[in-house]
Amino acid sequence: MVTPLDPADIRILTALQEDGRLSNADLAERVGMSASSCWRRVRALEEAGAIERPGVRLNPEACGLGFQAIVHVSLVRHEMRPVEDFIRAVRARPEIQECYATTGQADYHLRVLCRDLAAYNAFLEEFLFRQPAVASAQTNMVLRAIKTRGVLPI
Repeated sequence: MVTPLDPADIRILTALQEDGRLSNADLAERVGMSASSCWRRVRALEEAGAIERPGVRLNPEACGLGFQAIVHVSLVRHEMRPVEDFIRAVRARPEIQECYATTGQADYHLRVLCRDLAAYNAFLEEFLFRQPAVASAQTNMVLRAIKTRGVLPI
């Protein structure tokens, strides 16, 4: 069961979403708490799973990953073993940044980052189209990002 967030938790989580590199002292000052109380709450939020992991967000283009696509994948079979194999393979590929199982026309939607179109083509030919469960894939190239990740509306 998920414990409801109180106002102090919400202030902490909002501040960390805006700047995950805040020191504990700066975070405590920003949310109006003592440093020790803030630290205990952050640890409790981590243990409860509200904070998945701290980290730095990288700019894909600045890191040489200028090609981004949303790939809609349909499976040929939905038996447990082929689906599990597909999921395991998807999780192992660093080009695949996100994968969602959805309702609708496609079974899975992948967000894929590659160096360029040639690298994406190699990804398709050497990986995706070799997955036994994959029946088809439709690619939508990302022309520009409008909003990439917002602050959760908690």
